[in-house]
Amino acid sequence: MALRGIKVLEFAGLAPGPFCGKILADHGASVLRIDRLPQPNFSVDVLADNKKSISLNLKGSPGIKIMKELVATSDVLIEPFRAETMERMGLGPDTALEINPALIYARLSGFGQNGNWRHKAGHDINFLSLSGVLSRLGRANSKPTPPQNLLADFAGGGLMCAMGIILALFERSRKGIGQVVDCSMTASSAYIASFFFHSKDLFPFITQQKTGENLLDSGCPFYDTYKTLDGKFMAVGALEPQFFQRVIEKLNLVDKYSTSQMDPSIWEEMRKDFELQFAKSTQKEWGEIFENVDACVSPVLDLDEAVSHDHNREADSFVDTKSGVTIPNVSPILSESPGAINVNESARILPIGANTEEVLNELGYSSHQVTELVGSNVVYCHNTASKL
Repeated sequence: MALRGIKVLEFAGLAPGPFCGKILADHGASVLRIDRLPQPNFSVDVLADNKKSISLNLKGSPGIKIMKELVATSDVLIEPFRAETMERMGLGPDTALEINPALIYARLSGFGQNGNWRHKAGHDINFLSLSGVLSRLGRANSKPTPPQNLLADFAGGGLMCAMGIILALFERSRKGIGQVVDCSMTASSAYIASFFFHSKDLFPFITQQKTGENLLDSGCPFYDTYKTLDGKFMAVGALEPQFFQRVIEKLNLVDKYSTSQMDPSIWEEMRKDFELQFAKSTQKEWGEIFENVDACVSPVLDLDEAVSHDHNREADSFVDTKSGVTIPNVSPILSESPGAINVNESARILPIGANTEEVLNELGYSSHQVTELVGSNVVYCHNTASKL
C-alpha cells in the first residue's frame, strides 16, 4: 500500500476528520484515533476501518505528556477543532513541530485558521452557504437545498485534507521537514466549485441564469431526472447533440425536437413531454431500452440497488464484509500499490480506548503503569472496562 509505514494521529471528531483518517488508513497508514474519556452522549464513528483507538484525558499534564510522546513518533496529526483550540490545550503546531520537525500537522476546520469567523461554530450547511456554493444548489423558484453533508464535510473537508496531507508528505520526502496543512471546509468548498466561479461571466446556461434555470442545475430538460411508471426515476444527461438525438428517438419525440435542443423558450414544453413519456414505462423497462444505447441515460439507484448493480459488481465498486454488510471499495485504484478495505465489519465500530493498553505498552509503559493511569482517570481502556 502507498502509505504503509506512515503513522497518523487522528483526533476524534465528526464526519470530515474520520473520513480523512479513513482515506489514509485504507491506503496503508497506521491510524490511531485520539478519543476523549467516554462521555454519556457521544457520536459513533462508522468510518473507523483499519484504525486503532487510545482514550486520553487531555485536561491534565499526564495526558498531555502521553500525547506529546505520540507526536514524537508520528508522521501526521489531524485535528478537527476551531482555531486556537489545540493551542489552548498546549498541543498547537508550534509545540508539535518543535517536538517533531518532520510532522505533518493537518488542521481541518469549518472556517479555517484566519478570518473573523474562525472561532464560530458551524456545520456543512453553514460552510457551504458562506462559500457561495449553496446559493447554486436547488431548483427554480425554490430555496437553496444542501446535498446532505457530502460537499463541505466529505469533499471539501475529509478528501481535501487528505490530499493536503499527501502533498505535504511528498514535500517532506524532498526537503525532510514537516509543515502545517490548513484545510478550511468553507474555502475548500469554493475551490471545488472553481468551475462555477471561473465560468460565471463567460458561458451562457452554466451559471449566468438564476438557480435552477441553467444547463446543469435542472434548468434544461435533457439534464434532469424523470419519474417512471413504478415511481422510480431515470437520470438524463444528454448534453451533446448525438446523445440528445438518441434520447428523443427512444422517447418518440424526434419530429418535435430534432432541431431545437438548445432553444430555452421550448424547454418547459420539452420537459413536460419527457415527463409524459418516461411515466409510460417502469425503470426496469427504460433500463432495458437504453441498455445498449449510448445516450447518457441511467437508472437512479438507491443504496441497496447500487451495491447489487451488474456494472458496480463487475467493477468491484463495493466489497462485502464478513457480516454481510456491503460498503464502498477504496477509490481511486492504484495499479502498483492499491488500497484495501477492512472486510472484518466488526472493526468498523471502533470502541473508545480499544487499543489504549497496546499503544501505551509500545510507548514503554508497563502494565502496572497503565493500571495506575486508568485508576487516575488519565486514560481509559475499553478491554479493561469490559472485564469489570
